[in-house]
Amino acid sequence: MSLTVKSRVRSRVVFVDLLDISEGGCKIRAKAGFAEVGDRVTMKVNGINAPLGCIAWVEGGLAGVAFEGSMHPAVIDFLCDQHDARDTGPMLRRLG
Repeated sequence: MSLTVKSRVRSRVVFVDLLDISEGGCKIRAKAGFAEVGDRVTMKVNGINAPLGCIAWVEGGLAGVAFEGSMHPAVIDFLCDQHDARDTGPMLRRLG
């Protein structure tokens, strides 16, 4: 996945790759050690604020974010369509 997202973890700015997204959360990738289970996360995806989230699991440089609210399905469809239209790399996967 090549969609880079600006996020905040532990009050620091972190750029992560967004791999999967659903109404309830997402999977992100960054350098190992960038987050721990329980860390709060904010993300801005293509100018759209995702719901506040919490790191649910970490495996090396991968992490799962559980949103505290939910992202509207139409917003997810828009982000996936927008990404697919301009990128020839791997598709952003919509789960759920």
